[in-house]
Amino acid sequence: MAQARYNNIIQTFGNIRTFVQIREAEMRHISALSPLFERYQVPFPNDISQSFVTTPDNLKAAYASGVQGEIDNISMYERFLSLNIPNDVKTVFSQLRNASLNHLAAFERGLARN
Repeated sequence: MAQARYNNIIQTFGNIRTFVQIREAEMRHISALSPLFERYQVPFPNDISQSFVTTPDNLKAAYASGVQGEIDNISMYERFLSLNIPNDVKTVFSQLRNASLNHLAAFERGLARN
């Protein structure tokens, strides 16, 4: 969903560095998850995220949506990490949570500027 949200924002507001960089990071996150889907024989889901995202009205709202999206991601990873999961999955989820913490800080800085 983050990938679809950032694509919409970039298409609407242009190549704003924060969104471009974090969109690229989201692709790396998907790549980090792919081997886990294969290892644990979980079918890779179809990407229907575009039907669930909307485009913010302005750049300030775009940064605010980024902040909320990362807060939601951090919460999701914290829930996953509280479960009894294999160590390799725990490692990837920890890395993705930490990346979301960095993304959150970047969006908060952008929100403060706009």
